[in-house]
Amino acid sequence: MDTKYFLYLSVWVIAIGMASCSPDLPREDIKRRQLFTKDWSFQLQDTVKKDTLTGNWKLLNLPHDWSIEGKFNEKHPATFSGGALPGGIGYYKKTFDLPSEYAGKQVYIQFDGVYMNSEVYLNGKLLGKRPNGYIGFEYDLTPYLNFEATNTMTVKVDNSQQPNSRWYSGSGIYRNVWLTVTDKVHVKNRGTYVTTPEVSKDRSEVHAEVEVVNNHAEDREGVVKTSVLFNGKKISEKEQTVRFKTGDTRLVTADHTVEKPELWSVETPDLYTLKTDIYIDNQLTDSHKTPFGIRSFEFDPDKGFILNGEHLKIKGVCMHHDLGALGTAINTRALERQLEILRGMGVNGIRTAHNPPAPELLELCDKMGFIVMDEMFDMWEKGKSEYDYSLYWDEWHERDLVDFIKRDRNHPSVFMWSIGNEIPEQWGERGAEIGRKLSKIVKSLDTTRPVTAGMNPPIHTNDNDVTLQFDEPAQPNALAGSGALDLIGYNYAHQTYTQHQINFPETPFIATETTSALATRGYYDQRSDSIKRWPYRWDQLFLDGNPGNTVSAYDQVSAPWGSTHEETWKVIKKHDFMSGMFIWTGFDYLGEPTPYVWPSRSSYFGVIDLAGFPKDAYYMYKSEWTDETVLHIFPHWNWEPGREVDIWAYYNNADEVELYLNDRSLGKRSKKDDDLHVMWRVPFEPGTLKAVSRKEGKEVLVKEIKTAGKPAQIKLEADRKTISADGKDLSFVTVSIVDVEGNIAPTATNRIDFELSGPGKIAGVDNGDPTSHESFKAKNKKAFYGKCLVIIQSSGTNGEIRLTAKGDGLNAGTLTINCRQVPR
Repeated sequence: MDTKYFLYLSVWVIAIGMASCSPDLPREDIKRRQLFTKDWSFQLQDTVKKDTLTGNWKLLNLPHDWSIEGKFNEKHPATFSGGALPGGIGYYKKTFDLPSEYAGKQVYIQFDGVYMNSEVYLNGKLLGKRPNGYIGFEYDLTPYLNFEATNTMTVKVDNSQQPNSRWYSGSGIYRNVWLTVTDKVHVKNRGTYVTTPEVSKDRSEVHAEVEVVNNHAEDREGVVKTSVLFNGKKISEKEQTVRFKTGDTRLVTADHTVEKPELWSVETPDLYTLKTDIYIDNQLTDSHKTPFGIRSFEFDPDKGFILNGEHLKIKGVCMHHDLGALGTAINTRALERQLEILRGMGVNGIRTAHNPPAPELLELCDKMGFIVMDEMFDMWEKGKSEYDYSLYWDEWHERDLVDFIKRDRNHPSVFMWSIGNEIPEQWGERGAEIGRKLSKIVKSLDTTRPVTAGMNPPIHTNDNDVTLQFDEPAQPNALAGSGALDLIGYNYAHQTYTQHQINFPETPFIATETTSALATRGYYDQRSDSIKRWPYRWDQLFLDGNPGNTVSAYDQVSAPWGSTHEETWKVIKKHDFMSGMFIWTGFDYLGEPTPYVWPSRSSYFGVIDLAGFPKDAYYMYKSEWTDETVLHIFPHWNWEPGREVDIWAYYNNADEVELYLNDRSLGKRSKKDDDLHVMWRVPFEPGTLKAVSRKEGKEVLVKEIKTAGKPAQIKLEADRKTISADGKDLSFVTVSIVDVEGNIAPTATNRIDFELSGPGKIAGVDNGDPTSHESFKAKNKKAFYGKCLVIIQSSGTNGEIRLTAKGDGLNAGTLTINCRQVPR
């Protein structure tokens, strides 16, 4: 599109008064960093008349993903692998007035992520372009701001060339936007680097490096104070007088000592803060805070991962960036809920697959205690999709990698950098060359963490189950032998793990991606004691399978390159030198519906479905990865009379489980050798299944499953009944179809209609069905195996939100959610 025409049209639309946006700027105290997300206007480019905008602007708040609002269609160029939702070209604009106090200040705008190919304009001036949809970026607004008139910011987002991703990318300004207002002398964005060179339980050395910018027309002399805070209390302070040359960036360093430090760990994720204050002429001109953690760690070739002197197995999952029904529009509560559910099964690690995550994810991992494998690239020079990042590699990869490392290097949750995932170049010398270059860039910016990459596999094997996915399996992996990697990252190939110390005796092990087990929540094949590899080959269309594109929820199906959940964990748990694993994946995600194609539009890989409902394998991990006592029996107990049904039980903290049908014992079962579950094969008869776990003859837990009657009523359960009235907070409401006695109807598919009153809205609906083509933004949803989900978002006022759920032939369910203003 012609830039001049675009700018003229944008200004013309504003001039006639269309959708003028009110600013969300403070009018009194100048806040150094403030959200810049309220009252934007948006429209999609006309798909028929290219390069044409209309007057139909939609007022909205950011973050925003326009694709998730669209209709599923197999003809969308993203394809079913990309979620079968529309892309296109979108335009955002915001008008705002600046307080007079901002005159003479430095004003920046920071975008945490725009997917993709963004162009940002201020008052007709192009500030810059950024093709990468995941990396954050900053522009200096100062030279182009008006203080006597209204300012106009316009952003063009081009996600029209598809496919450009192997999974659902989302479209738009889908992460937060910030305005930063500083003095001319200030701490540079991403200019603080905090390390802890020496750490023990008795004391820790804290080294701070702070980049300070002077944008005055002349030199300035000032005092820089750095302080270490814990729980708001100052425990160390250093100051120095510094001369700042005009137009230069000065690196200021300081060393602090912390006695008896509170060490960051997954159990106690204690955080410190480095506070930097700059004084010019005895006046405070800038104050900047950087959270950090104090911890020691190493990856040892023989002992595995050691945190603060103690061995710790990394029990991780890979996570894509979509939030189910919310799409990719970032929401802190939605991320927190995902992490809470994962923590419930014992997860302590997150791999950001396969791109820089939202900053909010790392902030939550810092606070909640997760070990993060922070990943930058899914491809290098060689592409995987027609229009992917490989098109921009030569021009942008160095800048994007630098910005990524500088953004994330202060997070204590980040323990390793990944420079690539299943990179096609890994098989040749070019891959080794690029890997060494990228690793050198990383280590020039951060010397405290190892570099790895997800390789498939790092060694050659003749095992067909391992090599099915690889284009050139006979070649040695040049990247693995390049010297670029401090950790050898295995994607799958679990049959080779035990040979790692022979093949790489001096380089520690990490299973960067494992499993690729497949399951549909609530659906069960009989019989369960056979293993299936679907699809039969990674590069062949899969035409078999089950009705409705379902996959058995027994742990009996995996992709051919992967394993069942039990197969890989049995290997990892036995060997200390295996630092840990990252399961593919924690949650289902939009796109990549392996093993099927359309009408499937989302994945089957998750231990948890797209709506956030755990699949049965969740409880295997919970029984293995937590100390919480577990007894989980499945499947449901609604079958045809006489049909043989396999009953599985996951349990821990017990010697045995006894199963009863209608108070008749069906026998006791105990796990033998490396078993992770027990099983009974039972002819169905209506009634009650009861499982009792015992230890040394004493009852530990009792669980029952009853044959459900006809669906009769709707049950509503909110994860939180009180939420913040900030216009962002969420309550996730589980909707269950139950019989008259309250037993869940396990095969119910009733359509549920939702009505809402009070200060809130329905932000999304879901049911976890990978084949559903219903809109995530509707006010109704069909149940899927007895359940669906409605997500309630607060508005900006206090009050009660009342949710009513209705369905034909069902007693309605009601629920009240309280919205309250939370002091900041």
